[in-house]
Amino acid sequence: MIGCGAVGSLFAAHLAQLDDAEVWAFDLAADHVAAINEHGLRLSGAGELVGPVRATTDAAELPPCDFGIVAVKSMHTSSAIKAVAHAFEHGAVASVQNGAGNEELIAEAVREVIRGTTFPAGHLVEPGHVGWDTKGDTTIGPFEPSPAPMEKVEQLADALTRSGMPTTAVEDARGPQWRKLIFNAASNAIGALTGLTHGRIAEVPETRALAEAMMAEGKAVAGAQGIVLDSDPVELFHYAARKDVAYDHKPSMLQDVEAGRRTEIDFLNGSIVAYGERHGVDAPLNRSLTALVKGREWPRP
Repeated sequence: MIGCGAVGSLFAAHLAQLDDAEVWAFDLAADHVAAINEHGLRLSGAGELVGPVRATTDAAELPPCDFGIVAVKSMHTSSAIKAVAHAFEHGAVASVQNGAGNEELIAEAVREVIRGTTFPAGHLVEPGHVGWDTKGDTTIGPFEPSPAPMEKVEQLADALTRSGMPTTAVEDARGPQWRKLIFNAASNAIGALTGLTHGRIAEVPETRALAEAMMAEGKAVAGAQGIVLDSDPVELFHYAARKDVAYDHKPSMLQDVEAGRRTEIDFLNGSIVAYGERHGVDAPLNRSLTALVKGREWPRP
């Protein structure tokens, strides 16, 4: 596991339940790593379990691995994969990160790459302990320019599903990835700028209309690439706004700006703009929200 924060911990702790898997985690948070090594990796909330994960802050300690799963923030993808690439000389590496563009960065360091999209979510409670907020499915498939063999994709999907993380292997994973990207780009950027939870964004008429217009741009960009979305991101947006789903969920980009961290704006709204430019589709709303969030990130005096 490359990055063992909230989402990475969900994957690592589950996989560590398997008798046929040895799970390592690479993360730079020394207190988190120490707690995992001393007490195991604990999940609570939507499920309760403790995973016997071997964690390290030193990538050189990683042994040769059959699979890697990247769950770092997108702006850290390049440095993280370069640090651990030696462990995957004969292995395949999957991304379960937000946005688009991470697989291209992973492919600069390893040969066999898997495109992935995941919906489970969590938050760090304390070092070694992650709150499991919502369950959800994962979809993975070969990354077309530098693909892992389908056999390996299916092997990873099987291990994840057996561990309690339902995962489907598909030949083309772009549809699920772009459906989530389009949904996430609208909810995250508006949340970061307004301070609203996902449910409130959908509840306020003006922000709901803005989100739907932003998603229309994203759908046009996906269509220009020949990507067939597996379902409508607008339907996902409204489903997630239900009080029994994610009404009170703070978008991760809002959590980032509140904590004074950099956001993944370039890999969400920024990627919709960039892919649109490559394929002749303008995305002015997503371009504007990208600029505004970058202004929100700018250090305050």
